[in-house]
Amino acid sequence: MAIKSFISYLSLEKNYSPHTTKAYHNDLIAFQNFCKQQFDVGDIDQVSYSLIRSWVVALVESGVSHRSVNRKIASLKAYYKFLLGLGIISINPLAKHKALKTAKKIEIPFSEVEMEGVLSQMPFEDNFEGRRDKLIIELLYTTGIRRAELIGLKVKDVDCQAMTIKVLGKRNKERIIPLLEATKELFLSYNLQRNELETVEDDAYIFLTEKGNKMYETLVYRIINKYFSLVSAKVKKSPHILRHTFATHLLNKGADLNSVKELLGHSSLASTQVYTHNSIAELKKVHFSAHPRNKK
Repeated sequence: MAIKSFISYLSLEKNYSPHTTKAYHNDLIAFQNFCKQQFDVGDIDQVSYSLIRSWVVALVESGVSHRSVNRKIASLKAYYKFLLGLGIISINPLAKHKALKTAKKIEIPFSEVEMEGVLSQMPFEDNFEGRRDKLIIELLYTTGIRRAELIGLKVKDVDCQAMTIKVLGKRNKERIIPLLEATKELFLSYNLQRNELETVEDDAYIFLTEKGNKMYETLVYRIINKYFSLVSAKVKKSPHILRHTFATHLLNKGADLNSVKELLGHSSLASTQVYTHNSIAELKKVHFSAHPRNKK
């Protein structure tokens, strides 16, 4: 089997993140285990679509969501496309596969009132963690960067004179994002506290734990959930909701879709358009209150 070569290809040539390559690897191993246990087939390189279909049925029957099943099958599809390119197989068994239908996923952004409640009214502690936490929330909201991009930010990426930050996005694609004055002030304040840490293991990175280690993903999630639980009743409170909030608030204030696309680091407008449903709601409100026909 060529699973190891495929994972190396994703990491070294496609520049996928360790998190993404691990997900692909886990999906392939899960399918391999299923084939071995159910059909005594140990090699998944040469399988028919019927085996894959059996796995899909088993996943659905075990309660796995259609969205998650589609993601797992996407991993298989990429693997077989890789094998096809190497000449190991002559036909991709998933060539005619149709994804399972999924309900449209709508994520509700935080309101301007909720954002104000956290950033302007929340009593953040006047210490390293308090200043770090506030800067994390401010940066996610004012730049729209992803959680992994935030964690990967280095001190050299912030240019306070030019008022910009350099972000390393998916596929190692760089983009420059404007920095607001309030965000710069928070960064300078936090940096003073950061420089006073007794030990710093990962000095290049901006966001550190109190022990001086590089920030990790679950800690960012816990920080967002901690503060927003105090002001919001929304079920989902995560770093991605702040990215969603950034895009929605910009669009609601009249920003054009292409500009928001560039700020978010999307490769196509289709990815950005998922954030427009709230802007349309705002337009409906304006239309409803302003159009003469509505007064009749």
